[in-house]
Amino acid sequence: MYPVMTEVASRILESENKLVFIVNLKASKTDVKRAVEELYEVRVEKVTVNVTHKGEKKAYVKLTPDYKAADVAIKLGML
Repeated sequence: MYPVMTEVASRILESENKLVFIVNLKASKTDVKRAVEELYEVRVEKVTVNVTHKGEKKAYVKLTPDYKAADVAIKLGML
């Protein structure tokens, strides 16, 4: 699992309080939620996944209002 920072991902980060990750194809939504909560010490509200045309699984992780996605992105060195 690793974070993605594209132009679209940065807009989603700021407007919807979501982080975007590329995850293992076999990972479920609960696996992603548990991993993000443990690694980044935040609470996850919702996880949405899709498989890209390149065959990668992309997870959109919405954080609870108590946490800011921008703060996590800064901690990861993405912003």
